[in-house]
Amino acid sequence: MSIQSVFIEIAADVAAQQPAVDPYALTSGRAWSLTAAVLGLVGVVAGGLALRAVSRRRGAVVALAAGVAGGVMGAVALITADGGPGTGNGIVGGVVALVLGVIAVVTGGMARTRAAAK
Repeated sequence: MSIQSVFIEIAADVAAQQPAVDPYALTSGRAWSLTAAVLGLVGVVAGGLALRAVSRRRGAVVALAAGVAGGVMGAVALITADGGPGTGNGIVGGVVALVLGVIAVVTGGMARTRAAAK
């Protein structure tokens, strides 16, 4: 058995494991990571508004809750994904959700600290 035939066999196995997905199809992995990214974005917006608002407690709590939820959901999307970007598993959305979740938690924490200082 030659090395070329081994590589061809491995490539055929990989191609058989990951079916082609339409780039615009909303798969369950993409829906999960999209929901996580929206939660993270809500947290970032709430945290940003809480940093500017007079009453910061409610916005800070919303930012912290949405940031943690979005970040955890993004991490779950990354952990459970089988393939890379373009496979319909929600890899890209999971990364975006994780980053937005961390930003939301940081801004919510800053707003909560400022609210407690007053």
